Amino acid sequence: MKKLVAFAGFSLLAVGAFAQTNLQVFYDFGENRKMTTTTLEMFKGDDWGSTFFFVDYNYANKDLHDINVYGTQSTYMEIERALNFWKDTQLGDLSAHVEFQAGNFGAGISARNWLFGAEYLLHNADFSNTFTIALLYKHYTNSNASDTPIQISGVWGMQDIFGVEGLRFSGFFDFWGENRDWTLTDKTSWKFLSEPQLWYKVGQFFDCPNLNVGGEVELSYNFNDKGFVCNPCLGVKWEF
Repeated sequence: MKKLVAFAGFSLLAVGAFAQTNLQVFYDFGENRKMTTTTLEMFKGDDWGSTFFFVDYNYANKDLHDINVYGTQSTYMEIERALNFWKDTQLGDLSAHVEFQAGNFGAGISARNWLFGAEYLLHNADFSNTFTIALLYKHYTNSNASDTPIQISGVWGMQDIFGVEGLRFSGFFDFWGENRDWTLTDKTSWKFLSEPQLWYKVGQFFDCPNLNVGGEVELSYNFNDKGFVCNPCLGVKWEF
């Protein structure tokens, strides 16, 4: 549900600056989840690089105390800036990266982090298949410190996979250091999150190319729950 057009965007300036905005609506079938999430994404390339942001809102029918809840239960956002003044040189696929993360997860739990580093893009000739890898320093502004404040991120996108027009496989992974006390004696230092997505442009069959249907699988380790967790989701996406 997040940053699926991030990182790769600045190099797409090779085929012209553009803007992309989409709205995704998911239903999460994961155990102890059963919630709806909306994600608004925007990417814009320019002569100096690119800007990307997304905002997640999670909606739940009941909270942990089995009391009806209306409105959002939690929210999370990221805004990222890729800086690339040298895109016409041999280092054109390398970009500087700055990012801000913020979230409110209820019960007084919040996150505010800054990330700085570099990213590198791999792509085919027409940019229909891309993969970007980023190495970032992560600075925490709240109590979620880390002994190893490093994040490694990857983002991929593959268009018309298996030769099927309108079928897209995309996603990301994040691997980062963050201290977490699960109990007084059980602590972890690393987290992993990945969200591979598959979308099909069903609107192409009835003159509505903005409409996509598909889903994602959230794969995590020591993220919201200790150990490995798999949460499947189904959703729709509207491209503006």
